Amino acid sequence: MEPESPPRGSTPQGPRLGPTRPATLVVAGLAAAAVAWWIISSFYGSIPDLPWLPTVTLAALAVFEGYVAINTRHRIERRPGREPVDPLAVARYVVLAKASSLAGAIFAGFYAGLLGWLLLERTQAAGDDIPAASGGLVASLGLVGAALWLERSCRVPKRPEDDNESDRSDN
Repeated sequence: MEPESPPRGSTPQGPRLGPTRPATLVVAGLAAAAVAWWIISSFYGSIPDLPWLPTVTLAALAVFEGYVAINTRHRIERRPGREPVDPLAVARYVVLAKASSLAGAIFAGFYAGLLGWLLLERTQAAGDDIPAASGGLVASLGLVGAALWLERSCRVPKRPEDDNESDRSDN
């Protein structure tokens, strides 16, 4: 016997792509902070100085995604002088934004846990690592913000005729 297909006009209740939930980002960040605290408290003596390259990379990604968010929003709104946006590109931007917001939250949590431990540690080495950890935290939070902005910029704005159709269907 063949499985029944859903009735016409209905949608199957399967996985769907929705907006990023803040709770997901908070949980990921808190878990990363706990892991960072454990790692740094256990192995700080054998870890080299904190590098600045991850901070620069995260900041560059944040700037790039902020630029793409502005450009995409203008193209979706069809502002003068802007070419129409490719729907497949918008789908790719949404995937990039969702992945970046989660990665940014994990990095932010990691840098926050690291920074918290460094601020409590009273050694010269810990004091020397505070600027890199602070920069990493700021860049990570910037990436989360830019990614959420990009995700929001990819939404299709409501048109006035959409509101009229919903008013007619309510009656």
